[in-house]
Amino acid sequence: MARTQIQLPDAVYEELEILSERLDVSMAELLRRGAEYVLRAHRAGEVPSAPWGLPEPLDLGTPMVPVDRWRELAAGPGVEDVLP
Repeated sequence: MARTQIQLPDAVYEELEILSERLDVSMAELLRRGAEYVLRAHRAGEVPSAPWGLPEPLDLGTPMVPVDRWRELAAGPGVEDVLP
């Protein structure tokens, strides 16, 4: 197994430390699993056939709440009072 040294932002390191404790694994094991996940996700060595772009938007139909009441819904305690 190869040894390596990396530098992480403090906030990232602290979150990884908390996660490794919660999962009861070492920081090294957690980072190995993360690296393996990234390699699987990107299928190392393959060149994508086309550049990535945003997917086409979906037509979700008419909103259940009128647009002029969205602010009220966002600020209020619940949906029940705003739905028609």
